[in-house]
Amino acid sequence: MAEQSGPRIRIRLKAYDHKVIDQSAKQIIDTALRTGASIAGPVPLPTRRSTFTVVKSPHVYKKGGEAFEMRVHKRLIDIVNATPKTIDSLQSLSLPAGCDAEIRM
Repeated sequence: MAEQSGPRIRIRLKAYDHKVIDQSAKQIIDTALRTGASIAGPVPLPTRRSTFTVVKSPHVYKKGGEAFEMRVHKRLIDIVNATPKTIDSLQSLSLPAGCDAEIRM
């Protein structure tokens, strides 16, 4: 087993748009590598799909419905051997709108 010098940080990203989540992951990885930490990921987690069916018209076309789908894309990034500079830069990082980051140490 390898010896870890710094704390391990696990970042879990969630977004509705896959372009936004990939952009956020790239931004986090660039920041971590610039400060001297080593990373594992981004690991794509399963996408959660929710389908909603709505009746088009309540009177005339009762059997005709429209289907809407909502997808939640998720990524997991592990930062090992994090330095204090890495932690400070990650806390001051501003992610694009629509991306939720959950940081655990």
